[in-house]
Amino acid sequence: MKIKNSPSEASEAIDLGRRRAIQSGGFAVAFLWLGSTGAASAMVSARRQPGDAAATLADGNPPFAPNAFVRIDTDGSIRLVMPSVEMGQGIYTGFSMLLAEELGVGLDQIKVEHSPASEELYGMPALGGQITGGSTSTRSGWQVLREAGAVARAQLVTAAAAQWKVDPSTCTVDRAVVHHVPNGRSLGFGALATPAGKLPMPDKVPPLKDPKDFVLIGKPLRRVDSPDKITGATQFGLDVKVPGMKIAAVKTSPTFAGKLVSVDDKAARAMPGVVDVIRIGDAVAVVGDHYWAAKQGLEALDIQWDRGVNANLTTQQLRDALADSALNGSSIVAKEVGTRPATDTTIDAVYQLPMLAHATMEPLNATVSVTADKCEIWTGTQVPTRCVTAAAKITGLSEDKVLLHNQYLGGGFGRRLETDQVEQAVAFAKQVGYPLKVVWSREEDIRHDRVRPMYHDRFSAVVNADGLPVWFGARTSGGTVLGRWAPMAMGKNGLDSDAVESLAEMPYEIPGMKVEWIRHDMPPGLIVGWWRGVGPTHNLFTVESFMDELAHRAGKDPVAFRRAMLQKNPRTLALLNLAAEKSGWGTPLPARVGRGIALGEPFGSRVCAVVEAEVTPQGEVRLRRAVVALDCGIGINASSIEAQVQGGLLFGLSAAMWSSITIKNGAVEQGNFNDYRNMRINEAPSVEVHRIENFESPGGLGEVGTAIAAPALANAIFAATGVRLYQLPVDRSLLVQDADALKSVVSADNANAEGVA
Repeated sequence: MKIKNSPSEASEAIDLGRRRAIQSGGFAVAFLWLGSTGAASAMVSARRQPGDAAATLADGNPPFAPNAFVRIDTDGSIRLVMPSVEMGQGIYTGFSMLLAEELGVGLDQIKVEHSPASEELYGMPALGGQITGGSTSTRSGWQVLREAGAVARAQLVTAAAAQWKVDPSTCTVDRAVVHHVPNGRSLGFGALATPAGKLPMPDKVPPLKDPKDFVLIGKPLRRVDSPDKITGATQFGLDVKVPGMKIAAVKTSPTFAGKLVSVDDKAARAMPGVVDVIRIGDAVAVVGDHYWAAKQGLEALDIQWDRGVNANLTTQQLRDALADSALNGSSIVAKEVGTRPATDTTIDAVYQLPMLAHATMEPLNATVSVTADKCEIWTGTQVPTRCVTAAAKITGLSEDKVLLHNQYLGGGFGRRLETDQVEQAVAFAKQVGYPLKVVWSREEDIRHDRVRPMYHDRFSAVVNADGLPVWFGARTSGGTVLGRWAPMAMGKNGLDSDAVESLAEMPYEIPGMKVEWIRHDMPPGLIVGWWRGVGPTHNLFTVESFMDELAHRAGKDPVAFRRAMLQKNPRTLALLNLAAEKSGWGTPLPARVGRGIALGEPFGSRVCAVVEAEVTPQGEVRLRRAVVALDCGIGINASSIEAQVQGGLLFGLSAAMWSSITIKNGAVEQGNFNDYRNMRINEAPSVEVHRIENFESPGGLGEVGTAIAAPALANAIFAATGVRLYQLPVDRSLLVQDADALKSVVSADNANAEGVA
């Protein structure tokens, strides 16, 4: 897998007003909201803030701490305190590069540390809090991390110049050493740390480097966290060891909103290594000297549950209710332009998407120690301050008595934007007199996930004589994550902006449009959460599948069809052309092999993917090749860009091929990777990434590949078989090569496409 960079001329940043604000991520826009108090959060700053004094005191008062991020000791060691968390997306390396570029040091000279929980010091601008998500980290830190390095460099240079009694402008910095070439003097950062720390802050942030002078940014560099991961030194939440710690295996009510009635624990307590059995309202935990003892003890329990109001709930009931909501529910208009023409030339389609689990490599876990006057937490979380707030409420302690030690995250994908694993662990730990590590099994992790919402979308288009849409209408229905997670961030009219991300704002020129959202809440206890790619992952599948259908119904090539609607969007048009060129679009393919294309502008980036797939006579789908064209603005680490796009695309393809969470008798049916299928290495296609280089502000990356994967796959399957997919995951029974069966399937598909639900 090679990344091929396709250069373009540098251009000035384009201000697209409201559109750019929305496309920086509906996730981001929606979250400009609050800290734990509900007041507007302070944003990260390269300058000193009131909370810096307490932070440096807790950090041992390093001699030079010009802002919340930079720590330099007298031995010359340089530490970067990270505002974002590392969950595999490479942000620790990206932020280190931003800092090192302006500070004048090598990437190898920076040690990265997890930040403490602090909205004031580490609340990221795009999300309005100490939150890592929505592919916003680089966009949030692009300016402030460089400014932090520039401020620190200026202070160190000023300290050296004062000692030498020279003009600071005559000094240079290289690999943490300040030089004055005219007199041949030099001083390392360690020697300058103490005097630099005594200087007043500059009135202004020093000028930042011109991009043409970058020596690190844009290069393909190795990740700063790789060496420790290779040797096993990296500590994830599951690796935490605290003196006196015991380990708990947990079982939560199998049904949504179910409750614990009783537990017969005699057999469990008699087992070697079992320490205790403890309970909360909807769960029971067995504590052991080690995990195996706790797990065996858990399996020995005789548990009685009150299955509650959802005891008979099924997936079909959820789908039926959602379909009725999409058809008859009261809607909120997200965007309306022009009026629908009075013509019979209309095309309709209905799409359904399933609930999805996150299934991160590291199952949920938290280690907690609760005493009369203190609560300590060790876990990997995307929301440190929210965890602190939750723990304070459960323990009755003030938030300043709750100390959170964040860890590396073994995958996040939005799952660790929740605090339920910490809440449960704290509720158990407050009952015992020792530190308690609560570990969810894979089955607990999947069956008690905060799943991605189920969706039901009804699309309609009025087309002209050329088959191009002159009016587009969409009614999308689903649950709202934002309405629960940050209700005060909902629009004044009740709109969840994430629900229509990449739907209300499309790259295409369509004269008329009406996009509506129907809020459809799930039954009590069935809690929906953010899933990698959030709104765009859902909406790009429906939009790009529909555009592909319009193209084929018009008898047009899908690329040419999209080109016609991108004439006023040259930046995205260039991306479409690049993807078509690199994928060999239009060249002959064997029978039952097809190419599918999809494009979008999610998370402040622009992406176009071409997937090449073969469908066997038995209906099995084999992924042969994927080509991704990307315009993410200025690239920080070329290696991370390639890795994130490849990984995100494969994650999205895997979900589209196999993933679905289903409900029977009020409980999730899936429990492990045997029935919640993931792509295997031998099933992964080759993935090429071709990037248009420019000096635009950076866009997001972590979710871009995931968001564009499913529509490109579905369109490839149609090209190979003539079968249009209106639901995910892929239903292989529709793809079997049988003339009579295929004719029936296509006929049923066309009926569905005409709006027959």
